[in-house]
Order: sequence, then C-alpha cells, then structure tokens
Amino acid sequence: MFTLMSAVLLLSSLFLSGAPEAARGKESEAANEAKIKRGEYLVKVTGCGDCHSPKIITPNGPEADPARLLSGYPSGAKLTDIPAGVIGPGKWGVLGTNDMTAWVGPWGVSFGANLTPDVETGLGGWTEEMFIQTMRTGKHLGAGRPILPPMPCYNIAQLDDPDLSAMFAYLKTIKPIKNAVPFPIPPAGKKSKVPQWRSGFNH
Repeated sequence: MFTLMSAVLLLSSLFLSGAPEAARGKESEAANEAKIKRGEYLVKVTGCGDCHSPKIITPNGPEADPARLLSGYPSGAKLTDIPAGVIGPGKWGVLGTNDMTAWVGPWGVSFGANLTPDVETGLGGWTEEMFIQTMRTGKHLGAGRPILPPMPCYNIAQLDDPDLSAMFAYLKTIKPIKNAVPFPIPPAGKKSKVPQWRSGFNH
C-alpha cells in the first residue's frame, strides 16, 4: 500500500538524483563564465583593440569607439595618399592612420580585421580550431597567406591553447558588427597574393 512514507521516499530519491546534475550544470556555467572573463582579459592586455577597434579622436588622442569595438578598419573610410619615398631604408619604416586600424610598411597596406562574431564579415563562421591554428601559425586558417604586420604573431603564438580558446570564447560574446574590411594592398609593382575569399583576418 502506497503510504505517506513511500511518497516522501520517492520524492526524496527524485530530488537527490537530480541534484548532482543541477550541480554539474552550475559548475559548467561558472567555468564558462570564468573562461570568457579570462578571454576578455587576454584580449585587452595583448592590445587587440589597438589595431582592431576604430577610434574616436579626442583631445587626448585616439580612444576606442565602444560602439564599434573590435570591428576592424571601417569599410567606408578613405585612405590618405602617401607621398612617394616616405618609407624605405633610412626613412620611415611604418605609418598608421589616426585610428590605428590601417598600417603602411614594406609589405604594403594592411587593415585591422573584424574580430566580432558577425557571420559574413567577422569571425562568426569560424571554429575554435580555425582561430587557434591561425594564431599559432601566423597564417590564415593555419595554411593561407601570412598575417601581415603589425599583428604580433610571434607573441600571440606563445599563448597556450586554453588561453587562445578563452580569447575566442570571449570574441564570440561581443556585439556582432557587419563591417567588410578591405583586402591588404600589396607594395607598388607587386602582385597581390591575397586569395579572393574573406577569412576574417586581414592584417
């Protein structure tokens, strides 16, 4: 006969059987939040925003525009003409735009990529493995053309996989911004080796 005690025991067993699963869920959620927080810290201390965030020019100099965080070189911006002979041996080695999202050097012109999770123009279509291989090798998707200066590829490659995974996890949480960054421009007289597909990293 089903007694009150039986009901209590049944409910207790159901509660206890679900408790470990609920605890594991909370632990997993906490671990994921900690991972994203770690990724945010690494993205900031490695200076990703220096070249990948459009700037607002203030009396104190350029400051990252929070509305366009990590969205790369603005697609509608116009580059200023660079006088011939400015860059070379014994001259200037590198020049940058005021907002530091485009750079000129012996490699040509490179543009800060869109690191937001926008599917069409950013990292929205990337997997963690793609990101880690790109950072580890300094090449697009781990096998394409070299990522151009001023991207500190050697430094970033020294990070371990958990740190790179954390950075990617954080980048997937920021606001997606549709901004198609131009392809790099090769030096005058040299043919571009950039493949005709957008990979997300244009430095």
